[in-house]
Amino acid sequence: MRIVFAGTPAFAAASLRAVAEAGYDIVLVLTRPDRPAGRGMKLLASDVKQLALERGFPVFQPATLKDPGAQQRLRDAGADAMVVAAYGLILPPAVLDMFSAGCINVHASILPRWRGAAPIQRALLAGDTETGVSIMRMEAGLDTGPVYLVRRVNIVPGETGGSLHDKLSSLGAQAIVDALPEIASGGLTAQPQPEEGVTYAAKIAKEEASLSWSADAVELERRIRAFNPFPGASTLSRGEPLKIWQARIADASGEPGHILSADPDRIVVACGHGALQLEELQRAGGKRMGGPDFLRGSPLAAGERLGA
Repeated sequence: MRIVFAGTPAFAAASLRAVAEAGYDIVLVLTRPDRPAGRGMKLLASDVKQLALERGFPVFQPATLKDPGAQQRLRDAGADAMVVAAYGLILPPAVLDMFSAGCINVHASILPRWRGAAPIQRALLAGDTETGVSIMRMEAGLDTGPVYLVRRVNIVPGETGGSLHDKLSSLGAQAIVDALPEIASGGLTAQPQPEEGVTYAAKIAKEEASLSWSADAVELERRIRAFNPFPGASTLSRGEPLKIWQARIADASGEPGHILSADPDRIVVACGHGALQLEELQRAGGKRMGGPDFLRGSPLAAGERLGA
């Protein structure tokens, strides 16, 4: 089977590596155009592009797939299928209909729950206890296509956006390799998604990472985990940004945002209901530190208020 692969971040690179190592003929790799990043704003190649270049695969980085020239480049590749994982560009109907085996997507949720851009973080924010990956045949709707197979995984206590991402990227890579030969042989038939249970995983907005201490401690603890490592939950301390990377529920209460305890053993902050013990923090320009180490370099005092 000749494959065009379309993807951009590390999640997608895991699937590209697995498909290549399974022996499929990767005739073209699509990924988003290089973007400026870092303090120097130098152009940075995506994880998928870096892997493709290492493997010697031809790389194509169109700004849009609506362009007739870009579509012709895909036709010329002569592929049987396009495998898509976290690509980031809309596939127009002409592309969706271009391949005999279709466009096959690796999606990081159990569809129809969490269709959309940020299924990993949304599952954590909602307090889901289970998620997974769906291998689906793409159609014009947003993650609405019929599903070939689903692989499930439990969301364990303390799970972060980073740890769940890594689990699902590995799970998705194995799932697409398992699915492709069955799709090619006709052994797998895609099943329509249920009409019930549809939810949408909207893209994460920067303002969502700002902690509102009037919220319930359970909600804030989920938010901290969901946004670790990106974009990082944050608050203000003495007017300066403060990232909070890890916290746990504490048996305490008080005025939301006020520090109830700041001793060598623990930093406890009151929430709208309950409290959080802050276990890993980071000042702007500083390193991530556990609570005791953080206090030695950045003293906090009981009674201080975090937030705007």
